[in-house]
Amino acid sequence: MTVCLWLTAHGSSCLEAVAVIFGIISVYLGTRQNIWSWPTALVNVALFFALFLESGLYSDTGLQIVYFVLSLYGWYEWLYGGAGRTAITVTRTSRKTWTVLAGIGVVVWALLGTITSRLPGTALPYVDSATTTVSLLAQWMMTRKLIENWLIWIAVDVVYVGMFIYKGLYLTAFNYGIYLVLAVMGYIAWKRSLAATA
Repeated sequence: MTVCLWLTAHGSSCLEAVAVIFGIISVYLGTRQNIWSWPTALVNVALFFALFLESGLYSDTGLQIVYFVLSLYGWYEWLYGGAGRTAITVTRTSRKTWTVLAGIGVVVWALLGTITSRLPGTALPYVDSATTTVSLLAQWMMTRKLIENWLIWIAVDVVYVGMFIYKGLYLTAFNYGIYLVLAVMGYIAWKRSLAATA
């Protein structure tokens, strides 16, 4: 019996397993501020796009397209987004940025929830839309090396674990459990980095 057949027999798939592996590698590299976090993220999001489309999680399917673009952007920003086209460093999120992000978040969540709740076969439209919206904000914050991105990831990963268990995507739920641990590690590591440059 092949690994793929075993995974299928236990409610998973090779697609999900490979997506999980690339996701863990990408997030781990992100906690280390390693530039290879971004190319591995590109592979990860392409695989999760296919998986979520198959599972009826349409907001999360669309999210993968945005993640792909944000991964390209993050790759560039981490290399050249600083002063004089240098690498950027870890910073804190300003009050103005929090205000703008909160406003964008409420609008995007309401729109996504309303749209996806009308699609056939959609699952948990408002929860899915909320996790999608918050994930987008956290991912953008990561491209700018704003330390609070990790705190947002911690909160959203807790919700994702429950949602994926509910949908029977147990390997993906396990994956997000690992992301949760990595987000805590990322916050601690980036906090040290921020203190070192202060």
